[in-house]
Amino acid sequence: MKLLNKKIAIVTGGSGDIGKSIVKTFVKHGAYVIFTFLSSKIEAENLKKEFNNFVEAYEIDLSNTSSSKLFIENVIKKYGRLDILVNNAGIIRDNLLIKISEKDWDKVIKTNLYSVFNLTKYAIFPMIRQKEGNIINMSSIIGLTGNIAQSSYAASKAGIIGFTKSVAKEFGKKNIRCNAIAPGYISTKMNSHLKYNTKENWIKNIPLKKPGKPQDVANCALFLASYLSNYITGCVLNVNGGLI
Repeated sequence: MKLLNKKIAIVTGGSGDIGKSIVKTFVKHGAYVIFTFLSSKIEAENLKKEFNNFVEAYEIDLSNTSSSKLFIENVIKKYGRLDILVNNAGIIRDNLLIKISEKDWDKVIKTNLYSVFNLTKYAIFPMIRQKEGNIINMSSIIGLTGNIAQSSYAASKAGIIGFTKSVAKEFGKKNIRCNAIAPGYISTKMNSHLKYNTKENWIKNIPLKKPGKPQDVANCALFLASYLSNYITGCVLNVNGGLI
């Protein structure tokens, strides 16, 4: 059974590990996916080749307001509607608070938080006209707990949670749902820089005693994007193996 048959979906950060899993899962369940990327160009091209008739790729900086507005307008002009928006794009610039540069702080906030604001703001208009829509924002366990040397990342991901809950309350009456996913320790290239001891400490504190996979996050995105979650909005779905 295809849960997203004939749905039009946008997935930002589609060339990263979690983004690719979401794109592939959505396509397998019948959606046509427009995904964005800013880095990992080779991965984006490979993904497009794999699902050539069911995906479209855009290289775009979504922290730029005018680019985001034009992107949404082009999607609506071409496909006539937008059913699902997954705000997944994100970066990390780990450093202690006293050492982090203003440049790195701004880059993290703009990429992780401004992009969510921009895309959601302009996607809301066609969703209101359609009288339905579904927005899924990618937060993180770090947005809930904080972490040493991750103040910028934590601030951006916590901001996404507050933003998600506000959008859910503001547009629920328009039949637009907005939820967030907060992954824990997931095996991705983004986490590959962590030292072995750090990884072991993470896993030791996870009740399930193993890291998550990108597919675990994609499965939750599928659930939130489908009719199976029709009465869920303003929710933060933790995908963390029990880690708190």
